[in-house]
Amino acid sequence: MTDKTFPSWPDVAAQLVEVAAGRRAADTIITGGIWVNVHTRECLPDHDIAIAAGRIAFVGPDASHCRGESTRIIEAKGRYMAPGLCDGHMHIESTMLTPAEFARAVIPHGTTSAFTDPHEIANVLGLDGVRMMHDEALMQPINIFTQMPSCAPSAPGLETTGFEITAEDVAEAMTWPGIVGLGEMMNFPGVSNADPQMLAEIAATQRANKTVGGHYASPDLGPAFAAYVAGGPADDHEGTCEADAVARMRQGMRSMIRLGSAWYDVKTQITAITEKALDPRNMILCTDDSHSGTITNEGHMNRVLRHAIDCGCDPLVALQMATLNTATHFGLEREIGSLTPGRRADVILTSDLATFPVEMVIARGEVVAESGECLVDCPHLDWPGSARNTVNMARDLAAADFDIPAPEGANAVTANVIGVVENQAPTRALKFELPVTEGRVQGTGEVCQIALVERHRATGTVTNAFVSGFGYEGRMAMASTVAHDSHHMIVVGTDAEEMARAANRLREVGGGITIFREGEELALVALPIAGLMSDRPAAEVAADADRLVQAMIACGCKLNNAYMQHSLLALVVIPELRISDLGLVDVQKFEIIPLLEPQT
Repeated sequence: MTDKTFPSWPDVAAQLVEVAAGRRAADTIITGGIWVNVHTRECLPDHDIAIAAGRIAFVGPDASHCRGESTRIIEAKGRYMAPGLCDGHMHIESTMLTPAEFARAVIPHGTTSAFTDPHEIANVLGLDGVRMMHDEALMQPINIFTQMPSCAPSAPGLETTGFEITAEDVAEAMTWPGIVGLGEMMNFPGVSNADPQMLAEIAATQRANKTVGGHYASPDLGPAFAAYVAGGPADDHEGTCEADAVARMRQGMRSMIRLGSAWYDVKTQITAITEKALDPRNMILCTDDSHSGTITNEGHMNRVLRHAIDCGCDPLVALQMATLNTATHFGLEREIGSLTPGRRADVILTSDLATFPVEMVIARGEVVAESGECLVDCPHLDWPGSARNTVNMARDLAAADFDIPAPEGANAVTANVIGVVENQAPTRALKFELPVTEGRVQGTGEVCQIALVERHRATGTVTNAFVSGFGYEGRMAMASTVAHDSHHMIVVGTDAEEMARAANRLREVGGGITIFREGEELALVALPIAGLMSDRPAAEVAADADRLVQAMIACGCKLNNAYMQHSLLALVVIPELRISDLGLVDVQKFEIIPLLEPQT
């Protein structure tokens, strides 16, 4: 059953009334459980839930009057009956999976709704790519709602994407059945400065009565932030400290706090609720970016929920942040987010609210997972060749493509260097004195080389710079066509020949992530769809991702989930320093800066 055919509440209201009144038999009754009511923040023992047409018809101490000969009975056996979990902000592409395989991976973890922004594929394939993601999302047995990407490119003038999203594209997408709003508005300087296109995209969304997603990645909470809020974004997930969360909630935004594979921003912000005792209705839990290894090995929204509880949040409050708050924010409180009449019957059975083991998952009235096993089919779109042949390099690269020439006569130079910050999306803008050998600037110690290889229009452009923090040792290189947000190819390495090998390997396989050491490929995650995703099962992709992590460790990298740091090195809307196909970008000033400081 898909969203296209799933009946609306008005379509089946008469049936729900008949079942609730006992004049018609329910399809399913969950009996003898503890009703977790997120509207009142109560746990009510010895309750039943009667389900008809995939929606909840009745909740009360005794649903026997709804029972018929063909009614399926699910014994809760005293367990908690909680709403299915909602991910308020995420990118399916970051899981390295297609929507179908994403659904298959997260269903056993209790995620029954996801609000996803496919701006990664928008940068590669434009509106056609967004439509493919949207269409496969609607085919799934859980609720995958799509936000139309807002910013491709994310920072006009500072990067070149495969395609550009226009205000007309946004207006068209607002008519599609699965679109619930505008994806994160990353061009925060544009909004703050009243850029006509950015405001036109927001206006098209607001006029369609849909939600505008936010992304304010600056620490400046003064007039620039006030101007951004006045522009219309309704939420933000880029906060990293309590003050960020408080500022957003005070201005009427929802503060989305994230726990992804590498973004650990819950602990530092949830204190706005646990210590300052602010109203939790305006805080939402989300993942933002979680790769397949994290989902397979650690969980999805259940992982975020447990982490919030471990950080001192009351389990019922945390559950509100992962269900009802999210639904309300997107105007879907009457559809999802609670176990109350008329809502989609998305239910989790769990024996403990604090540790939240997901023992059974019901979505739209059907049992979709039990004991960690997905029990339903997740249909696949027939992805066309245009989505599978996207690594358009002009030629194979050579070591010389990664040369960084030094000023004539220089023995050392001062370079602007990207500094990686563990477990956070922002980077640091650093300066290092680097040696010169045979006229070429060399990385040394913690500093290794980074290159961005253009892969959309086969221009042959290779932009070279330096990065610090990975800790790589020996002759190695890592390349990835997952390079938020423009998704060219990022290569990081200590040796130019290894960097060329890694880049050429991804051209050969059509995209993905690879790591080479001393001429040998240590790991490969093949991502043939847009260079971002695989349509293989999550467990297989996760196994490849695990080998990649081990290969990074073998090359000297000790950072937690360093792959995620690698993939964001070209994200030119998060401070402080990034790389693009146009050069080194100072995200504080939103301008291209020289790699090497002038000689004195």
